[in-house]
Amino acid sequence: MFKAIGNAFKVKEVRRKLLITFFLLLVFRIGCWIPLPGIELSIFSSTTGSNDFLGLINAVNGGALSNGALLALGVTPYITSSIIMQLMTFAIPSLEKLSKEGGEEGRKKINFYTRVIALVLCLAQAIGIIASFGGYLTPDVLWAGAPSWLMGVGLVLMLTAGGMFTVWLGERITDLGIGNGMSLLIFVGILSFASSTLLTSFAQIGTNLDYLWNILIFLGALLLIFTLIVLVDLAERRIPVQYAKQIKGRKMYGGQSTYIPVRVNGSGVLPIIFATAIVTFPQLISSIFWPGSNWYSEILGTGSWAYIFLTALFILFFAYFTAQMTFNPEDISKRIQQNGGFIPGIRAGKPTTEYLKRISHRITLFGAIFLAFIALVPSFAFKVVDISSTGSLISAFSATGLMIVVSVALEFEKRLDAQMMMRTYKGFLK
Repeated sequence: MFKAIGNAFKVKEVRRKLLITFFLLLVFRIGCWIPLPGIELSIFSSTTGSNDFLGLINAVNGGALSNGALLALGVTPYITSSIIMQLMTFAIPSLEKLSKEGGEEGRKKINFYTRVIALVLCLAQAIGIIASFGGYLTPDVLWAGAPSWLMGVGLVLMLTAGGMFTVWLGERITDLGIGNGMSLLIFVGILSFASSTLLTSFAQIGTNLDYLWNILIFLGALLLIFTLIVLVDLAERRIPVQYAKQIKGRKMYGGQSTYIPVRVNGSGVLPIIFATAIVTFPQLISSIFWPGSNWYSEILGTGSWAYIFLTALFILFFAYFTAQMTFNPEDISKRIQQNGGFIPGIRAGKPTTEYLKRISHRITLFGAIFLAFIALVPSFAFKVVDISSTGSLISAFSATGLMIVVSVALEFEKRLDAQMMMRTYKGFLK
């Protein structure tokens, strides 16, 4: 990827897009360090580390929540709203028709609905966060003489505005830069939080040299998990397709062989995000209505058997759910038949559809088991070396974070190669 970035800087148009992307990412990171007025940063930092839901938001947003920053909400409300819109599009026929047949106008309407839901979620999460820290707000010059409720309302509005500004940054990166803006914001946030945590852990080696071995073992396990994620993320089942020869006029078409790629992990990290969001969402509700209660963390806290069971169950469910959204055997079978193609040994029509369904279900099962393994097993493996020097690393390098980092890095490289290829073709045409 670094070689591709180096080559891209030699092309003026691509270099301009890369600089815009890096500049907007820098603006996002600066916003993650601008503190909100009237809060105790030490309380924010300590509470975030002990709360599963707030800790997840903090890790994805690059530690902005523990900093009490203006952009503390990050892109999590928009990601959640996108998930809700995908589910609604799949469940509501009118939205499904709008997404498939509406064209550019339909896409704009769906994006508008997504932003509205993101605004509501930003407001809800901001209320939950301020309610959780309501007893630790300290009026400063800005809030001098103001009642506590007015201060809380002001902070909620600031957090909501910061969340929507982050959405705007992501959309500008998508439109003017390279790659998906929301994914890149999450990517940068996770890497920033993980790198700062890693530096903090290395700094503790000075007090005890034994910490070094634990950190090296941790990083070795991390490298193995990264390798496994990359191998499975790139793995695919290739279904051969043969097209018959067709003579139209004086020209002959078809006669070539190709294949249908069915990715082992076609759903990507979505099932993990869906499952984590559902399991941790009640904690958001608990923080709003019962700020001082820890009942949910005690019952379904990270590492408990109930948490493991529910997370694995939801991952399996959403893996099959998203697979149906991304891979439709009936549509693919019709397309093959209309173009005069067939799968060797399989009759066209319904037998082809049943064959593709069977292959898709088997591949999806393997991918779902892999996601459940990645989401749950590393947490226990890392706890083998979980001492004061590596405990924070476990939260920094979560399974969801690892999957997102790998997926976004591979996708960014593909987008960059596509931009370079497009410029190369333009050179040939000239």
